[in-house]
Amino acid sequence: MSEIRVGLVGYGTAGAVFHAPLIHATPGLRLAAVVTRDPDRAAEVTGRYGATAVKDADDLWPRCDLAVIASPNRTHVPLATAALEAGRAVVVDKPLAGTAQEARDLVELAARKRLMLTVFQNRRWDGDFLTLRRLIAEGELGEIYRLESRFERWRPRPKGGWRESGGADEIGGLLYDLGSHLVDQALQLLGPVREVYAESDVRREGVGADDDSFLALTHDSGARSHLWVSALAAQLGPRFRVLGSAGAYVKYSLDPQEDRLRAGATPDEPGFGAEPEERWGRLGTDAAAEHVRTEPGSYLDFYQGVAACLTNGSPPPVDPRDVVDALMVIEAARRSAGEHAIVRVR
Repeated sequence: MSEIRVGLVGYGTAGAVFHAPLIHATPGLRLAAVVTRDPDRAAEVTGRYGATAVKDADDLWPRCDLAVIASPNRTHVPLATAALEAGRAVVVDKPLAGTAQEARDLVELAARKRLMLTVFQNRRWDGDFLTLRRLIAEGELGEIYRLESRFERWRPRPKGGWRESGGADEIGGLLYDLGSHLVDQALQLLGPVREVYAESDVRREGVGADDDSFLALTHDSGARSHLWVSALAAQLGPRFRVLGSAGAYVKYSLDPQEDRLRAGATPDEPGFGAEPEERWGRLGTDAAAEHVRTEPGSYLDFYQGVAACLTNGSPPPVDPRDVVDALMVIEAARRSAGEHAIVRVR
């Protein structure tokens, strides 16, 4: 395909802040149509991207070659299924599904249809994660003993909306939201998980899904991951603290790309993913540590990978089978929290 027509389902935060700008900035992709019933959003997608606004997904499939599902979590599986049945390649925002079995079914359907299915695990292209992956690959930390990773906020008053107020049928809560990224990154860095212990709580009044959760993962290698996701961290811990036999890597602050997208920056402009020096992490020991330049983050690489997959048969940027493994860990974590027990993943 010389030009890949992209249809976007959903123009809320995920669609408007992340997917639409990244699609628009990717050579070979054209945002052709967007599902939204909001007249202001419809006017924006037409004015900003030249895309056609349609009212439902059935009107979208004939207008696109690639469907991007950025709608509420509970709709991911039915919409991805419909897109694949319509013969469209599919990108699904995380989480791919509420259960590992639903995710497996989607992977199998895509394989039968010989269509690309991939998942927007954009945090694989955070600068701090890219830096940590490089340091581990180069042996700078030696044998990894423990990975500590956090996505924390201070939000004592709920914002509202289905992510916070919805129950289990909405697939809401932080464990499925930012927790999907934490688990995915831990698996990418340290490999398969054999045991999970988790604590998951609803702390704030009016919230219907977890807003303060902790996971302890034991990897097949013997390394351990401790993962925190919380809306009630009045003082933030380090984004990463990784302990190894040769030293440690400690990094504070979040990757800047999301804030820049929210501010209207374009993801292909020079320096978009660069992090200022004062936010770089430190490598070494208390006796001898040095600042390490953070690799430039690049969410754009995800959609460039999508374009390459569809035009020349390259592997998808995120193998959906990886996401099945991550969902198995999340399901084990939910069971662990409910039973107050360590749960074996396999």
